Amino acid sequence: MTNTKNTQQSQDSQDSQEKQNSSKTDDDAPQGAATGRRPRPMEVLREARAQLAELTGLQPESVSSFEQTKDGWSLDVEVLELERVPDTMSLMASYQVELDAEGQLTGYRRVRRYERGRADARGR
Repeated sequence: MTNTKNTQQSQDSQDSQEKQNSSKTDDDAPQGAATGRRPRPMEVLREARAQLAELTGLQPESVSSFEQTKDGWSLDVEVLELERVPDTMSLMASYQVELDAEGQLTGYRRVRRYERGRADARGR
């Protein structure tokens, strides 16, 4: 009888722990992915910046372009690549970032480098 009681207590404890674990959300996933809904644009922006920073080691300064595509999202993110004095001579880069519909980064590439203080002659 004691073994049966201990087995039931063990099973109840295990069931309770499984419920707690299933109710936790994955910290690496955007908030929308945890609920099964499409993430909001600001969630996508924050997540894209964080993922790009983690992959490149560079801190994003701004998002200069953002659009929803049929496959997910596409962003152009400006990052500081090389800090110089004066600041207007620092080297900046523009990265094109692609994300899936859930907001997970699927690819990125640097599309240009430029000095912070220079106007873009291409009108871009």
